[in-house]
Amino acid sequence: MATLNEIDSQTKAYSAARGELSDAVGLLQEAIQSMTRKHLPVIKRRVQAAKDAEAALRATIEGNPDLFVKPRTLTLHGIKVGFRKAVGKLDWEDDGQVVKLIKRYFGDQADVLIVTKEKPAKEALEQLAAADLKKLGITVEETGDVVVIKDTASDVDKLVKALLKEDEEATA
Repeated sequence: MATLNEIDSQTKAYSAARGELSDAVGLLQEAIQSMTRKHLPVIKRRVQAAKDAEAALRATIEGNPDLFVKPRTLTLHGIKVGFRKAVGKLDWEDDGQVVKLIKRYFGDQADVLIVTKEKPAKEALEQLAAADLKKLGITVEETGDVVVIKDTASDVDKLVKALLKEDEEATA
């Protein structure tokens, strides 16, 4: 059986270990912040240059849709460019009315098309045909062609967003 002195001694050792861990994590965070401050100005300039290049590319693609009839997209230099159908945005005025109509017309799918709190499930409704959506009083908006510019091999955007967000929070 342990004594209070043994528990006190082990608690002291645990507290010291936690303190050392906290110090090590603090040093790591300081190093990360220092590197971020050092490299962020270059990253910001390059983000702006990439945005400018994307805007110019987007304008050229939008001005030349005839180049993307078939195929509608091309992959050039690791970047997918061209046109695709927009996903579309579902919109309705009254959740209760749409729920009632889903139950009437799609009763067997109601558990999938309606979220538990009696609100239409957008993700499931997006799978229905436009004619079926019309029956439910749902309009589909923004379904025309939209420009595609997508890097097919990079997660750099996520890292850049995280760095920029971290910098904005630090300066706020």
